[in-house]
Amino acid sequence: MTAPLRYEVEDGIAQLTFARPARLNAFDFAMGEAYRTACLAAVADPDVSAVLISAEGPAFCAGGDIVAMSTAGVSGSEVTASAHVIHEGIAALHGSSIPVVAAARGAVAGGGIGVLLAADLVVAGPDLRVAGRYADVGLTPDLGVSTLLTRAVGETRALQLLLTRRELDATAALDWGFVAEVTDDPEARALEIARAWRDGATAAFGHAKQLVRASSTRPFERSLAEEAESIGRAYDTDDAQARIAAFSARRSGRAEA
Repeated sequence: MTAPLRYEVEDGIAQLTFARPARLNAFDFAMGEAYRTACLAAVADPDVSAVLISAEGPAFCAGGDIVAMSTAGVSGSEVTASAHVIHEGIAALHGSSIPVVAAARGAVAGGGIGVLLAADLVVAGPDLRVAGRYADVGLTPDLGVSTLLTRAVGETRALQLLLTRRELDATAALDWGFVAEVTDDPEARALEIARAWRDGATAAFGHAKQLVRASSTRPFERSLAEEAESIGRAYDTDDAQARIAAFSARRSGRAEA
């Protein structure tokens, strides 16, 4: 049987590729387990400096595979258990110090929204289509959608997407702040971003991500304290000292000229 997800690490970049194109990369139980395993592996690997998420076929992820679940006769408790499994993967990526970029084409619906927005930057193709669709089958948001979508686009727009049949195309998704960029080749652009993170100040990128991700869940004073501690730790690293020295040398050279 074909694996529902491919995971590989090459040159410091962990790549997760959804591989159920015939089902629009919708999650069944096996894919949920594979996703969690891959996410946990990526954040635990000291050789991984960036994570890239993409998908095979015409869609990024259509959420949960409701057809497979209904024909298998699964119970609500089994659906809950599966959601918890996927949530572990999302939480691992979201809370890690490793920056995550996603390349998205075609349909993103239901829980696919949460899986996509667990990435720190999203690069979309011009054929992107985003829709809630939970209410179409009498279900409620999962996979972080109620939180991550609201943070990305604001409460009013999140409610539009979840309570109506509103669908975002790539232009609207960019305007709303749902994606960072739209390009004809999102996979190539996402890989370019991942390589820049890997080749740049990797630790600084990761700490910046963690500061931003945590800012909405703690008091402002706590964020200020964390920023002060974080920048001091960063300043003492060999990487920062080398970059500061190089920056100072360039500035001194311009001043002398």
